[in-house]
Amino acid sequence: MQKKIEEIREYVHSQWTLGTLHGISHWDRVYENGKRLLAPGVNPLVVGLFAYLHDSCRMDDWEDIDHGERAAVWIDTLRNTYLKDVSDEEIGLLKDACRLHTIEHKTGNPTIDACFDSDRLDLWRVGIIPDPDRLATEKGKEIARNTDYKALIGY
Repeated sequence: MQKKIEEIREYVHSQWTLGTLHGISHWDRVYENGKRLLAPGVNPLVVGLFAYLHDSCRMDDWEDIDHGERAAVWIDTLRNTYLKDVSDEEIGLLKDACRLHTIEHKTGNPTIDACFDSDRLDLWRVGIIPDPDRLATEKGKEIARNTDYKALIGY
């Protein structure tokens, strides 16, 4: 599993053309957040792949509401190469998480919701303190309540 995530990390990073706001440092933090959100019923491979794929098709760092949908479509193009050993069920979860991460609050699926929160817990990088009430998982809410985001932001 770790090897697959590392392969995707390296491939996506090699294709990235935008700056750092949604680049490798963000994706690495999303991956670390995702590992902290693992719980029964959460698929760690999907959470790891999400970290590196969810923003991979951005065309703009600010206003790009369709980037998640483009990432879901792009995942299909990787299906026979980088993602050939990933099950159909995992691909479906990954695509749904990418497609919905900017437009849904919570799905009720533990894996998808962990993906959402892994990204939202990194909002501090753009000066937004993650609101526990706007997170999808209990672990995500707990992390947000117990993190000194003002220190991270530099308030």
